[in-house]
Amino acid sequence: MLYSLGHPVAFASLVISFLLGLVLRAVAVRLSARTLGLADRSESIMPRLREDVDPFGAVAAALGGMGWGKALSVDDIPRWRGRGRAVIVFAAGPLTCIVIAQVFLAATVLSYPNGILSYANVSDVMLAGYDNTVGYGEQVLLTLGVGLLTFGLLALIPIPPLDGFGILYSALPRPGAGMQWMRLWFEQKNIGVVVLLALCLFPFGAPFLLIILNILGLPFLAAWS
Repeated sequence: MLYSLGHPVAFASLVISFLLGLVLRAVAVRLSARTLGLADRSESIMPRLREDVDPFGAVAAALGGMGWGKALSVDDIPRWRGRGRAVIVFAAGPLTCIVIAQVFLAATVLSYPNGILSYANVSDVMLAGYDNTVGYGEQVLLTLGVGLLTFGLLALIPIPPLDGFGILYSALPRPGAGMQWMRLWFEQKNIGVVVLLALCLFPFGAPFLLIILNILGLPFLAAWS
């Protein structure tokens, strides 16, 4: 996000997209868990600051463009009701963000049919790599769409503390020694956080994390261009 400080409207939209991603993820996870009988139906589905915000995820958002929410441990989602239900709970947050992102991208295309979405990639938007002639409305819609898209795509990467690891772990009939090793080192010893933060810092003209998100986001942006 700090790379976009030269465009205050884009910067503010990136901050909002990150916060919106946290809210959507929290609500989707709790609602899906309650609907599938994996959580108490009397439990509120509303976001909670301590349970949903990861300080390291916020730091990653500032340095690398996008971050993540508080890790959801595989121990929190019971598998005895079926692996599929556990997978749905872990996938609910990222997929909700990706779906809502398409709404903003569709609004961008309809409102600005010859705008920068026709040629921009993820890093162009996340770094606000466009000139000052781009209108504020286009900046807001496009940044919200791409911001939510990257929040969801990042969360699907299968390493702790991201939701993608929970999806992979829950889908396996019997998680083996390799998965337990990943839990030990990447989750309990926080190596996953270190790796993700390192990807936010390495200088390749842009944070390396954005290069990864460029690749993952290419099909989505190409579909609207």
